[in-house]
Amino acid sequence: MANVYIEARPKNRPEHDPITDYVVEDHADSVLTTAKTQREAIDWAKARGHRPLVARVRHRQNAKSNPDHWRHAE
Repeated sequence: MANVYIEARPKNRPEHDPITDYVVEDHADSVLTTAKTQREAIDWAKARGHRPLVARVRHRQNAKSNPDHWRHAE
């Protein structure tokens, strides 16, 4: 089961700017799919056998190489 990352878009937006959608990315930053909600993105990833990770803090730049920036989605 591969880890995938659920990230809000647009990237690097100011803290209170709205989220337009969520993407599911692999470790190489390739977008696998786009969803309107974080839950839809998580469900998509789980249905395909992936292990989704979500950012602990949404408005920050989260490095995929730093496990402290991510938590497992439920």
